[in-house]
Amino acid sequence: MRTFELLRSSVLPALVAVAIFGAVGQAMAFDDKVFDDKTGVKPQSSPWAVFQFGFSAYKNGHKEQAAEAYKYAAENGQIGATWKLARMYAEGDGVARDDYEAFKFFSEIVDQDVEPGSPEESYVSDALVALGDYLRKGIPGSPVTENEVAAQEYYMRAAANYRNPNAQFEMGQMFLKGEGGVKASVKQAGRWFQLAAEKGHAGAQATLGNLLFQSGKIVRGLAMMTAALERASPADQPWIRGMQEEAFAAAGEADRRTAISLADDILTKGGGEGSGDQ
Repeated sequence: MRTFELLRSSVLPALVAVAIFGAVGQAMAFDDKVFDDKTGVKPQSSPWAVFQFGFSAYKNGHKEQAAEAYKYAAENGQIGATWKLARMYAEGDGVARDDYEAFKFFSEIVDQDVEPGSPEESYVSDALVALGDYLRKGIPGSPVTENEVAAQEYYMRAAANYRNPNAQFEMGQMFLKGEGGVKASVKQAGRWFQLAAEKGHAGAQATLGNLLFQSGKIVRGLAMMTAALERASPADQPWIRGMQEEAFAAAGEADRRTAISLADDILTKGGGEGSGDQ
């Protein structure tokens, strides 16, 4: 019942990049200064200008140029370029998919001295979760083997230091199942799910709702699962739907009607993260 998807977890850093660069076409003005179609990045180019060019080239579909620009910028200290390269390799986006190469780039990012609150914290936060994800299963054919304890440590760093909702959800799952070297604790799991749910994490909202349902808070739990299903990404909808439908079938007719009404209220007001006693 895995819900963390690398693609989804890339949304926040991508928004940061958009905010930095503004209009997509803006950086193309750097074309003749930093990049040559035949020789690639020009010597002595500004890493920041090359990063901007790479971003614009990527958005315009020139992903080979973007990858080359990102590599230059990454080698010269641009953490955002390193993150973009990691994502491209992780997703096979413009380059051949290579999870181990992505792992190495993500590792470079988390090794940076980036304090919480820094404009670059979203890159580190996302990279920590990605590394946790890789370590949870290992990467076949590479030196990266399955190591749930190490995965838990990366998730915890992202969850506690950077308040990353995907990491908080994964910590909740580990406490719920007693994985990653932590002792199973529904109470601790609920705390992490609560933190992620407050940030709009649909998987956390659904799982927390199920815990409430199982503890006897029928209406509130069912309402949270129902609202979460509406908010969930296509990748998460199947398992959330299965959970919600099972609970819906077990609930009485009156509780179903009340829960549906409450779910509509949650979706309208943006709530649903609390654990009220309804």
